[in-house]
Amino acid sequence: METHCGKCNKPFVCSAEDISRCHCSKVKLSTETTAFLSKTYFDCLCNSCLKKVDEQVTISQRYRFPTQRADFQEGIHYYIEGSYWVFTELYHMLRGQCCQSGCRHCAYGFSKKVTTQKVRN
Repeated sequence: METHCGKCNKPFVCSAEDISRCHCSKVKLSTETTAFLSKTYFDCLCNSCLKKVDEQVTISQRYRFPTQRADFQEGIHYYIEGSYWVFTELYHMLRGQCCQSGCRHCAYGFSKKVTTQKVRN
């Protein structure tokens, strides 16, 4: 069945009904990545996005979630846009859970619009 990646929206063929034939079965994911993905709102992801998530999880293991202002590293946890701090996808991943606020760089795939549609269906 043709579907669209929940992260990049690229079309691809999903064979979730026969996972051994599905394209995603060819991507080797770490145990940590599998655990992280189980906490997300994503349906299917393309192989490219699965690999990127796996890389991001690996990178996240090198950092701690910042609890004090001095712990924040620009370019890692946030970047500056105008006079605002914009939290990165890595920051959200390090947070350990989705706040369900519809953050610009949500690592968990939460979207108020998409989630509302799923609840209605």
